[in-house]
Amino acid sequence: MKKQILAIAVLSLTIFSCTSDDDGGSTTPNRAELYATSTANGDITVYDLVNGTSTLTTSSTSNEGIQYDAGSDELFVASRSDLYLSVYPNIEAQVNGTMTAITGVNSAANLISPRALAISGDKVVVADNDTNQFYVFTRTAAGLTLGDVVDTGFPVWGIEFVGDDLYAVVDSSSDLAIYENFLANSSISLLAPTKQITIEGIVRTHGIAYDATDNLLIMTDIGSAMSDSDGGYHLIPNATTQIAGVANGGTLSVATQTRVAGSNTLMGNPIDVTYDTVLNTVYIAEIANGGGRILGFSATASGNATPNESNMLAGASSVDFYNE
Repeated sequence: MKKQILAIAVLSLTIFSCTSDDDGGSTTPNRAELYATSTANGDITVYDLVNGTSTLTTSSTSNEGIQYDAGSDELFVASRSDLYLSVYPNIEAQVNGTMTAITGVNSAANLISPRALAISGDKVVVADNDTNQFYVFTRTAAGLTLGDVVDTGFPVWGIEFVGDDLYAVVDSSSDLAIYENFLANSSISLLAPTKQITIEGIVRTHGIAYDATDNLLIMTDIGSAMSDSDGGYHLIPNATTQIAGVANGGTLSVATQTRVAGSNTLMGNPIDVTYDTVLNTVYIAEIANGGGRILGFSATASGNATPNESNMLAGASSVDFYNE
């Protein structure tokens, strides 16, 4: 089974439990990899059940925004230091439990303050927080070409494709913006969302992940950016149906969600999230608590839960998980 979600660092081996097969036994996945970036350096750290920890070094000195494309075996990463989007090929062979200097292709330095990435086919969308824009790149045989630049009218952070729709968090708020058929409309320079709703219980959202298998949406809550202990995340089950039932400008009740937050969670500014159905684990990039951590929670966690895993990573900024 292949899982790619929408996306920092090293987790201990125990976070990757064996998966169950149809006969009730256990199997070890062929690949189970958490890709992680940091704003403290340009390393991409990959923790892998099969090969152990790999460190992929790049020429960048600060990264945020990462997505692995299993179909092409390429890793897309946004550089905050050099303000370009990079694509690195032949990743599977380079995740081998060692430190490896990887080389790829960079776009022009078009970005100002890149945050999250989302991939659909040969299109890679970068959310830029300072400009309130989406940058739409096309992956070609020659590299990465910038096409449409879409003004949103609000600060953006996490983004995720849900089918043809782009889900985007509205930074400095508890809102979720939905752009139906985004790529078909990205030539519109100032594009209003089809729907914008409030997620009750969130103070300030940043990270977002969607799992189509479970129809599960996860959004993080950083609370106050100045606090390293008031963060959390929300699990929204039956997500597309719930969201469709909320009118534009309306509020999704917290009673229909599961909130994980509190002193035991070690969350202050959880700025990115990814999810794996096979391992039933929510992975969080926490940038404030302890100077930066990678946290792993059971999908059944709720309230003031203690993470199953807490591993230090200075400047933890984005995560993406792949399993097959």
